Amino acid sequence: MTDDPTETLLDAALVHVAFDGWSDTTFRAAIEDSGVDPVVARGLFPRGAVDLSVAYHRRGDRIMRERLAASDLSNMRFRDKVAQAVRLRIEASEDREAVRRGTTLFALPPYAPEGAKLIWETADAIWSALGDTSRDINWYTKRATLAGVYSSTVLFWLGDDSVGAQATWDFLDRRIEDVMRIETAKAKVRENPLLKSVFALPNAVLSRVRAPARRQDVPGQSGPGPQV
Repeated sequence: MTDDPTETLLDAALVHVAFDGWSDTTFRAAIEDSGVDPVVARGLFPRGAVDLSVAYHRRGDRIMRERLAASDLSNMRFRDKVAQAVRLRIEASEDREAVRRGTTLFALPPYAPEGAKLIWETADAIWSALGDTSRDINWYTKRATLAGVYSSTVLFWLGDDSVGAQATWDFLDRRIEDVMRIETAKAKVRENPLLKSVFALPNAVLSRVRAPARRQDVPGQSGPGPQV
């Protein structure tokens, strides 16, 4: 048990999510079970269970960063480091039904933009944890690509009944291999003199794109990096 009302409410809510989803019923039950003052609970989560679901997703990002920081990745290829980070993020979720219910919630039109933002945050958390320093167009392409890999792997994992979710990790390896093939093809295009001249203007425009600056006056944010 934690003294943090945010974590207390979230833990209490997870007991009910499998039955009632991320709903107002779950939010009310979490308040009753946790003993957190309803006014405090509403102040922390103005939209009730929707904000609880957001907190649950971000908890997974935090756990992933902690586990990744404690892992020895020194002998891994970079693609394997990315795969390990995605795997750690999925394993950090632990409660598959809570993820399933959250996926359903953020598929609804009013919450779909926020669902996309959360996936982008996860991709950014992984790249940042792996030491990505790109500040140009690559900052966006790396995160967009990884967001696609992560979201498709989560959907596969939700339906995976293999031992130890091995089918999911095999699926993840295939998706990353696909990305590596695309990157190899892009490199060949850049090295081709004829294509290089064709794409000279678009490349000149894209070279001016920069990653968003992270604000330094926001609690909990430090060092260079994007604010998403």
